[in-house]
Amino acid sequence: MNAGSLPLQYKYHIKLTIMKTSALIKVFIVLPIILFADYLLMVLLGCATCLFGFGSDFYCGPYCLTGKIILGLSALFFGYLIYPEIANLFKIAKNVAPTEK
Repeated sequence: MNAGSLPLQYKYHIKLTIMKTSALIKVFIVLPIILFADYLLMVLLGCATCLFGFGSDFYCGPYCLTGKIILGLSALFFGYLIYPEIANLFKIAKNVAPTEK
């Protein structure tokens, strides 16, 4: 029995399971990778600015602002990655016919 011959209810169940798995992979693998990349970027920026002799005023102002911008862009990127999963999840939930008891 292939997926084309399954009843509609089972097709949605299979699709929903695959999408949940994909969303979980993105949350538990991709998100930590993005956050680790942000961390490394901020460490490299901090080390470079320390090497070039920037004072403590730099770390209280532009460095924090740069960190907020990088973290915000990462959040937007992750939202862009996971939005299709969430949108399809709600679309499938609306299209599933209620079961009769």
